[in-house]
This record gives sequence, structure tokens and C-alpha cells, in this order.
Amino acid sequence: MKTSKLSIRLLWYITPVVILPLLFLGGFTLTNVTSSSQQQTQLIVSRFVEQQQNKVFHSLNVYHSTTELLTSSPVLQDFVPEIHQSSDRYTERLAALMDVFGSYTQAYPDILSINLVSPQQKSYAYFSTKLESAPQAYPFFEKLSASSLRRQQFMVQNERGETTLYFVQKVFTPDYHLERPILLGYVIMRVQPTVLNTAILESPYNNTLNLMLTEQGKILFSSNHALRGQSIASEELRKISLWADNGRLNELALHSIDHTQRLVYAVQMAGGHYFITSIPKELLYESGKVISLITALIVMISVITLPILIFIVVRNLLLNPIEQLGAASHRVGENDLAVRLPDDRKDEVGQLFSDFNHMVNKIYHTQGELEEYKNTLEQKVEARTLELEKTNKALELAIEQAEQANQLKSRFLANMSHEIRTPLTAIMGFTEQLLDNNKIKEEKVHTQLATVLRNSRHLLELINNILDLSKIKAEKLDMNHEPVSLYELLHDLESIVEPQAQQKQLQFDIDYHFPLPKYLSSDQTRLKQILLNILTNAVKFTTQGGVHMSIRYQSGMLEFVVTDTGIGISDKELDRIFKPFEQADATTTRRFGGSGLGLCIAKNLAQLLGGDIWAQSQQGVGSQFTIHVACYQQYTEQDYYYDHAQMQPVYSERPALSEQRFDGDILVAEDNKDNQALISLLLERWGIEPDFANNGAEAVEKALVKDYQLILMDMQMPVMGGEEATKMLRHAAYDGPIIALTANVMKHDIERYLGAGCDKTLGKPIDKQELEHTLATYLSIQQEAASQWDDILQSERFLQINANYKEKLPEYLDEVLGHHHDGDWEQLQSLAHSIKGSASCFGFFAIAEAAGELEQVLRQGHHDSHDYSVLKLEHAIRYVLEQDVEPS
Repeated sequence: MKTSKLSIRLLWYITPVVILPLLFLGGFTLTNVTSSSQQQTQLIVSRFVEQQQNKVFHSLNVYHSTTELLTSSPVLQDFVPEIHQSSDRYTERLAALMDVFGSYTQAYPDILSINLVSPQQKSYAYFSTKLESAPQAYPFFEKLSASSLRRQQFMVQNERGETTLYFVQKVFTPDYHLERPILLGYVIMRVQPTVLNTAILESPYNNTLNLMLTEQGKILFSSNHALRGQSIASEELRKISLWADNGRLNELALHSIDHTQRLVYAVQMAGGHYFITSIPKELLYESGKVISLITALIVMISVITLPILIFIVVRNLLLNPIEQLGAASHRVGENDLAVRLPDDRKDEVGQLFSDFNHMVNKIYHTQGELEEYKNTLEQKVEARTLELEKTNKALELAIEQAEQANQLKSRFLANMSHEIRTPLTAIMGFTEQLLDNNKIKEEKVHTQLATVLRNSRHLLELINNILDLSKIKAEKLDMNHEPVSLYELLHDLESIVEPQAQQKQLQFDIDYHFPLPKYLSSDQTRLKQILLNILTNAVKFTTQGGVHMSIRYQSGMLEFVVTDTGIGISDKELDRIFKPFEQADATTTRRFGGSGLGLCIAKNLAQLLGGDIWAQSQQGVGSQFTIHVACYQQYTEQDYYYDHAQMQPVYSERPALSEQRFDGDILVAEDNKDNQALISLLLERWGIEPDFANNGAEAVEKALVKDYQLILMDMQMPVMGGEEATKMLRHAAYDGPIIALTANVMKHDIERYLGAGCDKTLGKPIDKQELEHTLATYLSIQQEAASQWDDILQSERFLQINANYKEKLPEYLDEVLGHHHDGDWEQLQSLAHSIKGSASCFGFFAIAEAAGELEQVLRQGHHDSHDYSVLKLEHAIRYVLEQDVEPS
């Protein structure tokens, strides 16, 4: 590569600028490296010795303080006067003193023994962690007796060179007559020198020798264990004593130990001892020489290589890019638009290359723009067409998914309607039969039966309103304003809530603040729904105490106040309880269940009824809900209750049963044998003996063979459903009336059944008046009836049907357990559906509920959670069999 003139000029400028500072720096480093090393070593060693001195001093002070604290112990002061007494008191106080000695050794593991001795070295109390006996004499005792110091320390070295620390504290007792202390003895504490050994073994450098000497030059502690117990020469000891605490490293050869020339740093400690740290001089200077050689080598290499490296870096970073840019510009000038410069650098040169490439791309794109439009126009149109097709397919898929979601919702609502209405068929059917029996005259029985019927109708009305799809979609709910009997309303509430409270051993009472209106203009179903929601919630969330409701009338508003002693609601959660799907917290849902819709619906209904709901609560104490409802009515004095005695039941007129009988052949398509028996019993009221078909296929076959005046067709049957059977009969030219008998009575379901060929729909539970009206419409009148509905329920045939069903329960249970054991989920679901319908018809609601739950679990495909539902159904059946339970 040709060297540019700019490169040569750059090299001439760089060389002197770099070499001269390097030479000056190298000379300065060589002259100061040795002295710097020695100063650094002296600083490190002085800090090390100071640190070790402080560590040893602190450790010694700790044990001096501990000895002094032990001397002033009340237990020791109480023991001293009893030393020369031989009594039980002396023994007790000696034991107490030994306990104190033991506690000190536990607190300080380095304490080996504690001894209380007399001035004549007689041991009064001795405690040893190694269970040794008290020593007869101490080697330092003569020196101790001659000293006037109150506390002293001694270091005693044995024949093996091991040194032990002794801390001594004089024990005095005040002489109050002479006002001077009297020496009673000494507390001598023998301590293992762990801290001193650690301080000696630590070192700032390798090959460092640490020593602790006595005033006579004897080595008590050494980092070299072989030197313990030896003594250094007196001349060496004199120099160490002279240099102690001068804060400098001093050169000395310890010939009594070895002949190595050392740098010695010494300090004098308490008690006349010396702490010495020494470093071989040769080691220190060797490191300095190595540093000097390395420094000189670095300077020489830097003088040679640094200018070359700087030149190479500058050339690569600056000169070569300039040459590349110039060559690329020349090629662009010759109309070579394919040239590109590398733009991976993040500095200014990279930005310059990127701008150059952008300029070339602009030129290239401008020249090729017309050609690109010509060549790619058709491809763009085709791509756009494909994109539109994908969009249309996505839109069709979204519409299909929305329709599927709507169908799923409708199917869910239909299944819910079927599941709830099936047991209600038996409830209302049997209840109406009992009410129409004039032989029952007892007022209490009549009141209870009337309550059951009103509540059943109330539940049916709620289901009709909830499952009215048009109202759900329109989000509009109409309120019916009709006269509502306050007594019947409160009586119904009490009959529902009080058994729930008694089951949980709670007290439930109602407080009336008279005067109260006898009637109010409102929607009875919605008002009862509001109050039941609040009251049942109060019972559910209360475990002890009770639930109290008070009623008062004021300024056209009826006020209900429900107070409980339940779990309560925190202030933080109180604002959220009237929002949909909200409960106080997650633990409330796990413990008590519920969807969180009840209070939201109740508040909205109360507002629609011209009032509102408020709540106040204290967590852990209870809650209070206040419900206001507008009465929408003006009252006179005769329209009020003024005391509790005036509140009497007002019986609503029951519709009289028709006294007519009908003539005609009826076919009933019903798969459940027990339901067949019940429907047959109901139709016998009008003198009709129906034929039965067990499924849709059998119904088609019988209808084509025999001319029936009326067909009651169940919509859900095995083999062939009622809807398919109706279509088949209409295609076969059957023109007789077909009545859909089903629990799915939503608007779209009715439209579908009518579209399949049904003339009318009867919902389950079957309404007596609607059934009678249907018979009167399609059948001829035969003669007057000779019995009432109550006579049917009291007949031997009905009792026999009920008994036969109870006898079949063991067989049903065996089939359930068999299908469950074999894993035949389809058969188990079908059997559960059959048991659910038949059990509800005969009043065994616990069995019906368990069977319905099992059917729902299997229908949803939750085969892994069906064990509990099977067990629940088994227990419900066994309870009826073992207890001989009568139907509800």
C-alpha cells in the first residue's frame, strides 16, 4: 500500500510528543520505587502492629473487667463473712458462689478456672472447666503479695512453651470502725490466651516473624512455635527496648534465633512485654528490584511500540476511511451505483459512511422508481386482493364465532331452565292437589301449604324473568305495581329464613314499629327477592348470635332494617359490595360461596321500586342493611295495622277446579317411567287414560298406527328427541295437535318447537289451568268430575306408585355405582337425568339435586371431578332407604 504524505507528517509529530514524557516518567519511577516500597511496608507494618496491640489490649481489659465484676458480686460478698463458719449457711452460699463461677465460664469459654484464695494461698472456692483440683501455689504469688496494685495480670509459661494468662483481683471488705479496707484474699482467673495466639499468627507479609517477649527477653508467644520458651540475647533485647514505640522499621539481625538480617518494628505493651514484627530485609529489597526492572522494561517497550501503535490506530480510524470515501466517490462519479461503504461503526466516520450510502440509495431508487412501478403494479394488485380475501375470511370467522357464542349462551340458559323447572313440576303439582282437597280443614296446615305454593310460584316467576332472553338483551326489566299484602310478605320471609337460622342455631326475629300499612302497591316478586337476598346473606355470613329485622312506615316509604352479628365488612370493601361480581374479599368467596351478583341486583331493584339500599358495617362485629321501598299509595286509618294482634292471614281465592271430564285418546311421549305414572294420575282427574311412548321413535310409530286426538311430546328423550319426532310426524301427514311438554320455555326455544310443527308449548312444572285449557281446546267434554285433585294424591294408586319408586332406589343405586366403576360416562349421565326427573316428581328433592349435579358435571366433561357428585347421590339414596324418608 502506498504511504500517503499525511501519514509521514503524522508520524513525525507523534514520536517526540510520546517518547519524551515516557523517558521522564521511567526515570522518576526508578528513583522512587525503593523508597516508596519501604515507606509502604512501614505503613502496613505499623498499622498491623497497632491493630494487634489494640486487639490484645482490648482482650486483656475485658478479662480485667470481668474479674473486677466477679469480685464485686453480691454472692461473693455474702460468702466472704461465712468463710470461717462451718454451717449449713456456709454450704448454701458456697454452692451459690460456685454457680456464679460456672455462669462466668459459660459466658467466656476462654476462662479455664476461677479460684478464691486467701493471702496465704489457701483456696476457699475453686471452679475449673476441666474438673481439676485447686493448685497448691502460684509461681507469681510472691510478686502478687508484694504489689500494691488492686488488679494485676501474669503470663506463665510451662515446660512445653505454652503460656497461660492469669488475671488477679484483690478482695477487700470495708472496716467501718477503722475506715480502711482489709484484704480478705484474691480472685485468680486463669484464661486461655486465644486472642494472643491469633494476634501472633496473623501477619502482613509472607515470612513475617511475630514475637511477644517478657522484660527478660523470654519468648512467650511466637508465630514460629519452635521458638516459644527461648530467650534472645541481652544486646538484642537492649536494642529492641531502645527502638520500642519509635514508629520506624529498624534493621537488626537476631543471632539468638537465626542470622537473617531483618527490619524490626517493636512496641511495648502493658506489663513490660514487647510485641515485635520482623520482615527479612532481603525479601523487601528483592521486591523493589523486581519492580525497578519491570518499570525499566515497560518504559523501553513503551518508547518503541507506543508511537507505532498510535500511528496504526490513527491510520485505521481516520486515514483509511478517508481513502475509502475518496475511492467510493470516484466510482459514483462514473455512475457505479452499486458501491456501498461499511456503516457498522458508531462514530462520526460511521455516520459519514451511512450518509454516503443514503445518498447513493436515493439516487438508485430515483432512477429505478418508474421501472419498479411498471414491473410490480400487477403484483401489488394481486397482493391487495389476497389481503382483502384474508380480511373477509377473518370477518366470516369472527361472525361464526359470535354466532357460536350466542348459541352456547342460549344452550346454557336452556339447560339451566330445564334443570330448575324439572323438580318444580312435582312441587307445584303435588301442592295444588293438597290445596284443592276440602277434607283438610286445619288452618295451620292450610297456611303452610299456601306458603309452599306461593313460594314455588315466586321461584317460577323469578326463573321466567331471568331466562327471558329479550329482556336480558334489552337490559330492561318492567316492574308490576299491584297490591301486596304486608302480612303474607313477612310470613313468607319468616317461613323461609327462620328454618335456615335454626339450622345454624341462630336467633331470628322481626320487630314491628306500628302503625304499618296492610297493603302497598309494589312488585311482590321483586320486593321479596330483595328482602330474601339481604336476609339469607345475613344468615349465611353469621355463625353465632342472630339476625334481626325491623319494619317501619314513614312519609310514604316502607323501611326494612336488617341487622346481623356476622363477620362484618371492612371500610375499604364496603363501597364495593353493591358492584357486580363483588364480595368483601377472596376468602369470603372461598368460605361462603356466591357469585357476587345478589347485592348489585337487590340495589337496582330497590331503585326501580322507588327506594334504595344502604349498608354500614364493622368488621368482626356485624352489618346493618337499610332498605327503602316506595308504597305508591294513600292510606286511611282502616288501612293500617296498629298492633301485632291485627296481623292475620288474608287468604287469596283459589281457582276452583273444573267439574268437567273430557273424552279422547291421548299419547304422552315421556322417557321417565315415574313421570309417566304421575302424568297418568293427573289426567285421570278429567277421566283420561293416556297411552305412553318411551321415546320419540316409539311415539311416531304409535301415532301412525292409532288416531290420537292429542299428543303431549316431551322434547328431551333418548333414541329420538321430541323435536325430531314432531318433524317426522308432520312429514308423514299427521295433522293432529301436538303439544310440546318441556322445561325449555325461552322465546327462541318456543319458536323452534312451533317451527318443528308443535301447536302449543306447555312448560314444566305443568300448570293445572293451562293443562285444563289445552284439554278443553282439543278434546270434547264428557261428564262432570266426581273427585278433586286431593283425592288423587290420597288414593291407593298414588301411594302404590310412590312405594314402587322407593323400591326401585336400590336398583338405581347399583346401576349408578356400576356405570361409575366401568367408566361408562354416557350411560351414567343418562341415568342421572332419569333419576333427577323421577325423584323430583315424587318429592325426593335431595336425590334429585344430587342427580342433577352429577348430570351437569358429566355434561360439561369434568370426568375428573365426578367422584364427589357420585358419592353425594349415593348418600342421598341411602339416607332415604335407611331412614324411610317420606317425600317432601
